Amino acid sequence: MQTQKKHGFTLIEVLVAVALVGVAVVALIASNRAFTAANGEGLNLSTAEFLAEQLRELTAPLPVVDPQTTTATFGPEEATLAGYDDLDDFDGAVFSPPIDAGCTAMGEFSAFTQRITVENVSGIDFTQVVGDHTTPFVRVTVDILMNGRTITSTRWIRARLN
Repeated sequence: MQTQKKHGFTLIEVLVAVALVGVAVVALIASNRAFTAANGEGLNLSTAEFLAEQLRELTAPLPVVDPQTTTATFGPEEATLAGYDDLDDFDGAVFSPPIDAGCTAMGEFSAFTQRITVENVSGIDFTQVVGDHTTPFVRVTVDILMNGRTITSTRWIRARLN
């Protein structure tokens, strides 16, 4: 008796191959979604870091205390941003839309908010907040939020030179 050789694939073999290809396609789609989300978060973080740096550049040339009243007041003595002439004027400031180093509102970043806190800190321990003008050191904290969610927070120390 002569046996015939089968040519082609059985139904089971075809189904297994289709299932393997399906798993591979699902894995590719899932990884693409994860990469896209990571790219979006990276873009938001880069934008937030840019906005924090704009405030650092804006405040870098300013004295720590008011040139006229010196340590008599802490916080803004002026009614508008245009009049801010020292670092402690920015305490409690919130900018939405955010501003650049030239105090110009950046409407293209309207989903972002810049929040600034200026606090006097101990000369021995920069993490310890002390009373206003009791030390020459201030800590500036800038929080960048996007749609109410904090994206980044950065801090730096400045010293009063007089």
